[in-house]
Amino acid sequence: MSSYKNKKVITIGVVSELTGLSERQIRYYEERKLIFPDRSKGGTRKFSFSDVERLVDIANKMEDGMQTFEIRKMEQKKLRENELRERMLRGQLNAAFNMRK
Repeated sequence: MSSYKNKKVITIGVVSELTGLSERQIRYYEERKLIFPDRSKGGTRKFSFSDVERLVDIANKMEDGMQTFEIRKMEQKKLRENELRERMLRGQLNAAFNMRK
Protein backbone atom coordinates (compact mmCIF):
# COMPACT_ATOMS: atom_id res chain seq x y z
CA MET A 1 0.00 0.00 0.00
CA SER A 2 1.45 3.35 -0.99
CA SER A 3 1.69 6.30 1.35
CA TYR A 4 -1.01 8.95 1.29
CA LYS A 5 1.80 11.49 0.76
CA ASN A 6 2.44 10.08 -2.70
CA LYS A 7 -1.14 9.77 -3.94
CA LYS A 8 -1.78 12.29 -6.68
CA VAL A 9 -5.22 13.63 -5.77
CA ILE A 10 -4.78 17.38 -5.22
CA THR A 11 -5.82 19.87 -7.91
CA ILE A 12 -3.65 22.79 -9.00
CA GLY A 13 -6.00 25.29 -7.34
CA VAL A 14 -5.62 23.63 -3.95
CA VAL A 15 -1.85 23.32 -4.45
CA SER A 16 -1.77 27.04 -5.20
CA GLU A 17 -3.62 27.79 -1.96
CA LEU A 18 -1.39 25.48 0.07
CA THR A 19 1.90 26.79 -1.32
CA GLY A 20 1.12 30.44 -2.01
CA LEU A 21 2.37 29.94 -5.57
CA SER A 22 0.27 31.03 -8.53
CA GLU A 23 -1.08 28.38 -10.87
CA ARG A 24 1.15 29.93 -13.53
CA GLN A 25 4.26 29.40 -11.36
CA ILE A 26 3.28 25.78 -10.75
CA ARG A 27 2.79 25.18 -14.49
CA TYR A 28 6.16 26.87 -15.14
CA TYR A 29 7.91 24.49 -12.72
CA GLU A 30 6.23 21.62 -14.55
CA GLU A 31 7.45 22.99 -17.91
CA ARG A 32 10.98 23.19 -16.49
CA LYS A 33 10.76 19.49 -15.46
CA LEU A 34 10.96 20.20 -11.74
CA ILE A 35 7.57 18.70 -10.85
CA PHE A 36 5.64 15.87 -12.49
CA PRO A 37 1.89 15.88 -11.79
CA ASP A 38 -0.37 13.11 -13.07
CA ARG A 39 -3.28 13.96 -15.36
CA SER A 40 -6.88 12.87 -14.97
CA LYS A 41 -8.78 11.55 -17.99
CA GLY A 42 -10.08 15.09 -18.47
CA GLY A 43 -6.55 16.52 -18.39
CA THR A 44 -6.67 18.01 -14.89
CA ARG A 45 -3.33 18.10 -13.12
CA LYS A 46 -3.22 16.02 -9.94
CA PHE A 47 -0.54 16.54 -7.31
CA SER A 48 0.49 14.69 -4.13
CA PHE A 49 1.42 16.05 -0.72
CA SER A 50 5.02 15.18 -1.62
CA ASP A 51 4.64 17.39 -4.72
CA VAL A 52 3.36 20.22 -2.50
CA GLU A 53 6.44 19.90 -0.26
CA ARG A 54 8.66 19.82 -3.34
CA LEU A 55 7.04 22.97 -4.74
CA VAL A 56 7.64 24.84 -1.48
CA ASP A 57 11.29 23.71 -1.58
CA ILE A 58 11.61 24.87 -5.21
CA ALA A 59 10.04 28.25 -4.38
CA ASN A 60 12.45 28.73 -1.46
CA LYS A 61 15.44 27.92 -3.65
CA MET A 62 14.19 30.33 -6.31
CA GLU A 63 13.80 33.03 -3.65
CA ASP A 64 17.41 32.38 -2.63
CA GLY A 65 18.45 33.15 -6.21
CA MET A 66 18.83 29.70 -7.69
CA GLN A 67 17.85 29.11 -11.30
CA THR A 68 15.56 26.27 -12.39
CA PHE A 69 18.38 24.48 -14.24
CA GLU A 70 20.49 24.52 -11.04
CA ILE A 71 17.64 23.03 -9.03
CA ARG A 72 17.11 20.34 -11.68
CA LYS A 73 20.84 19.50 -11.69
CA MET A 74 20.82 19.21 -7.88
CA GLU A 75 17.85 16.84 -8.03
CA GLN A 76 19.44 14.70 -10.73
CA LYS A 77 22.63 14.45 -8.66
CA LYS A 78 20.59 13.46 -5.59
CA LEU A 79 18.81 10.75 -7.61
CA ARG A 80 22.10 9.34 -8.92
CA GLU A 81 23.52 9.29 -5.38
CA ASN A 82 20.43 7.49 -4.07
CA GLU A 83 20.62 4.92 -6.89
CA LEU A 84 24.31 4.33 -6.17
CA ARG A 85 23.59 3.97 -2.43
CA GLU A 86 20.83 1.45 -3.19
CA ARG A 87 23.10 -0.62 -5.45
CA MET A 88 25.85 -0.62 -2.82
CA LEU A 89 23.43 -1.75 -0.11
CA ARG A 90 22.06 -4.50 -2.37
CA GLY A 91 25.61 -5.65 -3.03
CA GLN A 92 26.43 -5.67 0.67
CA LEU A 93 23.28 -7.64 1.48
CA ASN A 94 23.98 -10.14 -1.28
CA ALA A 95 27.56 -10.58 -0.02
CA ALA A 96 26.42 -10.91 3.60
CA PHE A 97 23.85 -13.55 2.73
CA ASN A 98 26.01 -15.10 0.01
CA MET A 99 23.35 -14.47 -2.63
CA ARG A 100 24.00 -13.97 -6.29
CA LYS A 101 21.80 -12.68 -9.09
